[in-house]
Amino acid sequence: MTGVDLLAYADRLGGDLPRLREVLDGPLRDFAGVHILPFFVPFDGADAGFDPSDHAAVDPRLGTWDDVRAIAAEREVTADLIVNHVSSESAEFVDWLAHGEQSPHDGMFLTFDTVFPDGASESDITAFYRPRPGLSFTAYRMADGRRRLVWTTFMPSQVDLDVANDRARAYLRRILATLRAGGVTTVRLDAVGYAVKTPGTDSFMTPETLDFVREIVALAREEGLRVLVEVHAHYTQQLAIAPLVDYVYDFALAPLLLHSLGTGTSDRLAEWLRIRPQNAITVLDTHDGIGIIDAGPSGDRPGLIDQDEMAAIFARAAEATNGHSTIASVIPAWMSLPHQINATFFSALGADATSYLLARAVQLWLPGRPQLYYVGLLGGLDDVALFQRTGQGRDVNRHVYTPDELDAALGSDVTRAQLALVRLRSIHPAFRGEFGYGVESDGSLRLHWTLGDERAELTVSFGPAPAFRLHLTGTGGTVSADGVAALAAL
Repeated sequence: MTGVDLLAYADRLGGDLPRLREVLDGPLRDFAGVHILPFFVPFDGADAGFDPSDHAAVDPRLGTWDDVRAIAAEREVTADLIVNHVSSESAEFVDWLAHGEQSPHDGMFLTFDTVFPDGASESDITAFYRPRPGLSFTAYRMADGRRRLVWTTFMPSQVDLDVANDRARAYLRRILATLRAGGVTTVRLDAVGYAVKTPGTDSFMTPETLDFVREIVALAREEGLRVLVEVHAHYTQQLAIAPLVDYVYDFALAPLLLHSLGTGTSDRLAEWLRIRPQNAITVLDTHDGIGIIDAGPSGDRPGLIDQDEMAAIFARAAEATNGHSTIASVIPAWMSLPHQINATFFSALGADATSYLLARAVQLWLPGRPQLYYVGLLGGLDDVALFQRTGQGRDVNRHVYTPDELDAALGSDVTRAQLALVRLRSIHPAFRGEFGYGVESDGSLRLHWTLGDERAELTVSFGPAPAFRLHLTGTGGTVSADGVAALAAL
């Protein structure tokens, strides 16, 4: 998989889709693809677009489907298929509340009695995993006065679909067709791990979930779309789902790099390099924060790192952010730790540019398709003011850049160095060859690609003073850099 992708909101790099296209065609032209986070109606709802009232329409404040197609004319476009839920303000849900069994959308939404037709005990209800505090239901009042308990896995305004229902399936097929017509080439299955509720289990990434993934992948491929699955889970579940889809996220990489940078060791990261899926989208940070649960234990299954090592990562992030990451991060129901750090990756490293570029270089050197989040690319620090204004912890990592802020960031060494890595990964022939890695006697990690006489090598040392050096040779000459300033100057 060649090329590098950008992950960005349509409105946060200039205000709308036409401006996003200008940035992609200009200073970010080396990106081969872009994942545009939800641009549907409304793009600025309670969950920053992940609660669409109309999943098939581009929010007119951002542009039109023609603007999406214009972006897609020059690069691959990924968009979200929100499979778990719709907005409580969607036309379908509003119609169901008004007309009940007479609604053409009756059965589309998951109610308590759909899952528990014979009722449920306390243990039945509390068995379900939820990535938020509290229970997974919200009481809604029908027009005739009845109250119905509707599943709302994430927020009361995000109403879960009954994905086993034909009407919900027809809805998902309609959205897939709309995305393909809009120029989208890859769909990300958002929150698919929660989509199937199976009594007697925690209903997260169960065999029933994998069956549904197979079905929705088949529907997407009928439309000519590739599929990226988004699952924050034990690493064995990522390995299980990877063969079923085109792409799976490597969410374990970020916590393992934070562990290595915090401890000066590379053994846990090297073990992951041995077993990680090759069809991975590699990430450090995303709009959802920095996943930590992906490298940790789950039940009786050991993790790539243990519970104490997870806690140490959170503690180091809290120290680096003056305690702010602890305030912004949410502890899910029935858990003792958050499942992610709500902070920018740069902030979690105390704005240490060498450590940050070391981590980014490792990401860009691994097999798979690298994806850079716009805040991370621009060296963003926590937007505390936005978090305080909205009360949403993930907003610390969702800054809205003004044109002046964007220009300033593009001129910084941190961003220029990352753009140099993007260019090298995109154009150097070695990255189309064979990958290998090794751990040196001093504990440093060496990553290398070889294609004939073309070679790209990266050596990183995690401690006590983090350092990195890259060296590329071949028919185009030799390129070397051993620090942030040298890399930014390439």
